[in-house]
Amino acid sequence: MKALIGLVVCAVALLSGCCTAGPAALSITTILQEPCTMTQGSELEGYCIDLLAEIAKKLGFKYEVHLVKDGKYGRQDESGNWLGMIGEVVRGEADLAVAALTLTAARELSVEMSTPFLQTGVGFILSRDLGSEESHFVSFLFPFSTEMWVGVLVAFLVTGLCIYLVARISPCEWADPETDEHSFTLLHSFWYITGALTLQGAGPHPKGLSGRIISAIWWVFAVVLLACYFSNFNTMLRSDTKHVSVMNFDELARQDVIDYGTVEGGTTFNFFKNSNNPTYRRIFQHMERKKSCVPSVEEGNRRAQEGNYAFIGEAASLDLAVARYCNLIRSSELIAMRGYSIAAPLGSPMMKNITVAILQLSESGELAYLQSKWWANSCMPDGGQAPQALQAHLLRGLFMLLALGCGLGLLIALLELASKARDQAKDQKKSCCSVLSAELSQRFRSGRANAGTETSEKSKA
Repeated sequence: MKALIGLVVCAVALLSGCCTAGPAALSITTILQEPCTMTQGSELEGYCIDLLAEIAKKLGFKYEVHLVKDGKYGRQDESGNWLGMIGEVVRGEADLAVAALTLTAARELSVEMSTPFLQTGVGFILSRDLGSEESHFVSFLFPFSTEMWVGVLVAFLVTGLCIYLVARISPCEWADPETDEHSFTLLHSFWYITGALTLQGAGPHPKGLSGRIISAIWWVFAVVLLACYFSNFNTMLRSDTKHVSVMNFDELARQDVIDYGTVEGGTTFNFFKNSNNPTYRRIFQHMERKKSCVPSVEEGNRRAQEGNYAFIGEAASLDLAVARYCNLIRSSELIAMRGYSIAAPLGSPMMKNITVAILQLSESGELAYLQSKWWANSCMPDGGQAPQALQAHLLRGLFMLLALGCGLGLLIALLELASKARDQAKDQKKSCCSVLSAELSQRFRSGRANAGTETSEKSKA
């Protein structure tokens, strides 16, 4: 009887222990690749480690992360057996594979793949020393932005028109319209301010206060504008920013000067191997003939930095290399757009929840935050950024000063004419307004009459 009681007590103890132990921690396999998974002392960190922590927080599971034993992502050998992280998931050695695993049809047939958590494509990087600077016929316009050039043109036209009007209105510039010849025509007004832009000037110069105010403000405007232009132009000429002479895969395949390759046996390698595109087939044949493939992404980045080598890979890893190494630049063309996914054994009940968690993280902006965190650009060549075209809003104070000068000049010219009209009104015993109106009419009418007289005289001659 005592023995039976002891057996019952042991069974109850075992059952209670099983009930309180909780679910076992999931085994997660990954691979070292910056910035997805990196070592920090004895700990692992990176984009995929942070992503795994966020998913575990949402789904409420514990996990243990280990590095894949053979150091491979996942490919089939000659006998059809899977290697790398995919192999560990297929054999049951890992519950999940969280890394920069590309979603492919072959992998989808052997394991469960989640919705992609990161989109990427295939591009290539090479050294800036292999670039050639682009030449432009209008490169002299680059120091100023389009808005800035429009602002300068408007300021030029408005100032020329204001000088012309002041020269017509002010009695200090044109004392007697009936006897004196008017020297400041519209054409001469624009020629005068053009001379100021060349720092030379063109006579005759304004004699009245109103004309001199506009002229002085325009000279200040011209000097500051030229200083900004030549400063920015000099910076652009001295800039070391270069543009890649080989801009796309077609140009890469057509040349033989720069060698190129990718990670042997990876998804990018298989893409070129299985492609029916003539350009991509030519690239694969070149890599096979020259044996130019590399064993890892790190080796590809190193060879690209040494020069005369273009490393072909996925944009996610290439962008990180460009952000860290200032002497590298990535091609603008991306092909074979693809995504990185999490792998689980076939029939895994967790995959649906993992996919939902990834979508929630994407919708909340968490994935974008993680990408900006781990792909931050730490490259600042020559201690600064590439020079940019000068924007109009940076010199808005200068344009406001010019507008104020033109308005003040016109106001003073009108006051000078009003003072003269008032004196004439006293002498002629007429109203000041009528004399002022007659004076303005005579000044602008005489200009048209003089122009007509000159035209008739030229036609007679």
